[in-house]
Amino acid sequence: MIDPMDLREFLLAHARARESVTYAEALGAFGYSFSRPKMRALCKILGDVDAHARGRDEPELAVLVVRQSDRLPGQGWWVAGGAEGYKGLWEGPGARRHVAKLQKRVFDYWAGR
Repeated sequence: MIDPMDLREFLLAHARARESVTYAEALGAFGYSFSRPKMRALCKILGDVDAHARGRDEPELAVLVVRQSDRLPGQGWWVAGGAEGYKGLWEGPGARRHVAKLQKRVFDYWAGR
């Protein structure tokens, strides 16, 4: 579907621009329209991208991919461990603060690289 390294480069461009991207925008960038099956496939590839980042001691990039409705990652991200020990609700102010903290880490790391 999408080559993990191509997705990584796409996300790095967004990290350097200090912006998140919706699932639909990520799929659209590679010529796919949004559908639940395509989103699930994208999430699997995001897992590969994050595994690569962990292997290089880089911050994980999947936190940049968010739902359009509330700008938070989907349930799969929270369940897969991307939340780094966060124990609160996956929606609402606490989730937003936690995601903002992780996104800031990504943005700061990739600024100027």
